[in-house]
Order: sequence, then C-alpha cells, then structure tokens
Amino acid sequence: MTVSSKKILVTGAGGFIGSHLCEQLVKDGNQVRAFVHYNSNGSWGWLDQSKIRDQIEVVSGDLRDSDSVQGAIDGMDQVYHLGALIGIPYSYVSPLAYLKTNIEGTYNVLESSRRSGKVSKVLITSTSEVYGTALYTPIDEKHPMQPQSPYSATKIAADQLSLSYFNSFNTPVVIGRPFNTFGPRQSARAIIPTIITQFLAWQRNPQGKVPTITVGNTDPTRDLTYVEDTALGLIKIANTEKFVGTAVNIGVGKTVSVADLIQKIARLMKFERVEVVQTEQRKRPEKSEVMVLLSNNSNLKANSNWAETHTLEQGLEKTIAFLDKNLELYRPTHYSI
Repeated sequence: MTVSSKKILVTGAGGFIGSHLCEQLVKDGNQVRAFVHYNSNGSWGWLDQSKIRDQIEVVSGDLRDSDSVQGAIDGMDQVYHLGALIGIPYSYVSPLAYLKTNIEGTYNVLESSRRSGKVSKVLITSTSEVYGTALYTPIDEKHPMQPQSPYSATKIAADQLSLSYFNSFNTPVVIGRPFNTFGPRQSARAIIPTIITQFLAWQRNPQGKVPTITVGNTDPTRDLTYVEDTALGLIKIANTEKFVGTAVNIGVGKTVSVADLIQKIARLMKFERVEVVQTEQRKRPEKSEVMVLLSNNSNLKANSNWAETHTLEQGLEKTIAFLDKNLELYRPTHYSI
C-alpha cells in the first residue's frame, strides 16, 4: 500500500495502535512527527523499541496543553489523533481525567488544526464503545450512541465536537471507529494480554495441575481486529474523501466471546485444560458492561479497498510470540486497570 508522501502528526504515537500506525506511515513514505506524552525519563513508549525510531521526529507534550499541541501541528499536512485515556476501569476511578484528556485534548487538536490553515485532514480515532451494548447487529455507523462508562461518554463527546468543527468551520475531519483491536504491544489491561500473560506465567512457574486464568465476565462478545489491520484502516479512512465529515467503522464483522477466546488461546498454546475464575473485581458495573459488539464494516469495504489481512488465529499467534519475549514488561498476577 502506498499513499503520496505527506507530513503527518500522530498523537498517542508511543502507544499500542499509535506505534504501529507510525511504522505503517513511514513504510508508505511519509514524514512522520510523533507526539508522545511528556515524562521525566524521556520515554517514547513503544517507539523506543521500534525499527523506525530514527526515521521519525518525536516531540513530547501534553494533549491538555494547547501550546504544545499547536507547536506539534504547525507545518503538518495531516493529523492522526490517537492520544487518549482508554482504560475503562480507570474511568470509573477518575472521570475528570478522561474529560480533560479525551475532550479538551481533542478540542486542542481540532482548534490547532483549524488555526494552522495547512492541515488537509484531521483523523479522530473513536471507539466501538460509543455504541454500548448492541441494540441490533451488525452495528453500523447509524447505531445510537450509549454512554455506558465515563470513558465512552468522553469519546462520544469528542466525536460530536469533531463533527461540529466540520459543520461549523469546514475543518476536514474524519472519524475512524475501530472495534476491539489486539496485537503486540497492547497494554495489560486488555483481555487478550491478560489471558496470554497468565498462561505464560504458569508455563514458567506451574502452580497446580492446570493453569488458572482469572478474568471478569466471560459472556461479552467482541469483534477483534489485528492491530496492523486497524492501522491500515485508519490510513484508508484518512485518505478517502467520501468519508470526510463522517464516522467509519473498522472491524472484521465476526465475534467471539471471552469464554471462547480463552479456550482458543489455550489450544494455540497447547493447553488441554484450563480453569477459569471470574472475580467481581474484574467485572464492570452491571449497567456499564457492553455485552455485544459486532461491526458492520460495509461502509469501509465498499468505499475503499481495505480488507483484513490477519485471521484471529494468525493475530493471536503473533501476539503470543511477542508476549512470550516481553513477559517481563507485564504483571500477570496483578489486575491492571
């Protein structure tokens, strides 16, 4: 895949999806400026380990700070806004932090892009969590928004603010709305790393006759997309003029329950048996749990040539291999929110 070379800013560039997106954009021949969260030890997140770290410009700042955002956006042709607080459990603990980062941070990106006068496309990264538990499936972009967590409420607000900039100021906004993304570099709070790292920890230090996997609710079903395919989807959306001023789903259109996911991973890792323990600590509040997410991806597929390149099994195998090599970066026995 190639696109014409552009100067592109990626916010949240040191994160899970952001680092993969930066790699794909560089591969496509673009000049990438990576905006990472300022920290005292100068960490660039996952970009520290990336093969493209010497091929990108990295700037540190804070999305809540309009000065650093404006400085990062100056001179850019496109902006891919991925920076956000995304952990749903922590949004119950500190909703205000999500308001400031996800809403005010998005405002800073939009306003800075508008003022620059040069940005030709602002891609805002949304989430399938804005839909809440499906009222119908597959979920298309017209599905009602349901704020079932403070996190999802802030993402709904950010989406609507973005569309208001398109309608009010003709800011060239497009919204990419991934369903659940997985793959190498994903944080420990997500369900797939949670499962795999517990299996790996048991392999290294077996306790009991079979591994015990501790999770929350095993009934929810999710539409899982491998991270490289999500990155390709975001690029397609940003470079398809028909999508400007709209939101576009990214997903494979298939679901798997958490219970079945555990068994699928167990088989890939050669475990014949597994004991699954559900704890209240890991469960969402009852009205906040999103039970079914299944994407209707027909809009993306019909108006671009995007298609997933990894099956669930292929993506899981790559994720298992990554976590096996990097288990020391995770805390399998600790519940991460």
